Amino acid sequence: MNIDRNLRLPARLLLAVPVAALAFSLAACSASRPTVDQVSDGLIKFFESQDQGDVLTEDAADCFAKHFVDSDLSNDTLNYIAQGKDQASSTEDATLTQKILQDNYKECTA
Repeated sequence: MNIDRNLRLPARLLLAVPVAALAFSLAACSASRPTVDQVSDGLIKFFESQDQGDVLTEDAADCFAKHFVDSDLSNDTLNYIAQGKDQASSTEDATLTQKILQDNYKECTA
């Protein structure tokens, strides 16, 4: 019986290492706020993935990205945008994202 317990302990420890590393990396991702350049690149990536790369100019993406980063959007939502994803971490962030786009459309697309 002692042999079984001795074999399980290393296996459990080995399983704990990747779990701890994953938890640490996820915590690190959500804690950092992406830069304006990263958010801008993500906006361009998203529009290109929708075959609408000609709709959003680089200047417009930079302008919207600055408003996003300066807003109350969560770091998680900003990271989604920076990755080119159409995703928000909450319904409040989704609503705020739409509001920022609408409120700054004229300025950013002029």
